[in-house]
Amino acid sequence: MSVRILAFSDLHCDERRARELVERSRAVDVVVGAGDFARVHRGLESTIDLLKAIDKPTVLVPGNNETDRALREACAGWPTAHVLHGEAVEIDGRTFFGLGGGIPETPWDWSHDLSEQEAEALLDAMPEGAVLVVHSPPHGHCDDGLGSRAILRAIERKRPPLCVCGHVHQCWGQESRVDGTLVANLGPEGRIFEL
Repeated sequence: MSVRILAFSDLHCDERRARELVERSRAVDVVVGAGDFARVHRGLESTIDLLKAIDKPTVLVPGNNETDRALREACAGWPTAHVLHGEAVEIDGRTFFGLGGGIPETPWDWSHDLSEQEAEALLDAMPEGAVLVVHSPPHGHCDDGLGSRAILRAIERKRPPLCVCGHVHQCWGQESRVDGTLVANLGPEGRIFEL
């Protein structure tokens, strides 16, 4: 059975795009948000409040503009939302694993980041063959040289069918392959995948 996924990243408080994603969610089975709903830790609640109109199962990871704790708090009362940060969830027979934050660390002191070592430890729990939802791209793929080596190694080891990411704005819309894994840097417009 195939699953239709609407995936996006980096809304950064864009209300118009959030409303468009709510509309588009009606035609899919699962919605995935790959981080950066806020802008420098501001506007998270209002952006999530708009997205709460999505009644399909929704997987969210924090970006570097919000923490996982803040995202979980903002999503309270959204029954179909699953906030993942080093965790997995099964939806319609398909496993999703999520990890948020800027990886490796960014130069900004406000940024919610993880070191490569912290990311590696959390990615170790990813089930083989799960859809991988990360905020940061894997090194050398849709990343302009800014991606994570830990994420790349996890893809090589665990072989997800799909890895969706964002974070590196100049690479929005790009895709790449790591062996059999499609890697897509999304951006706020979003994209539909069928698995």
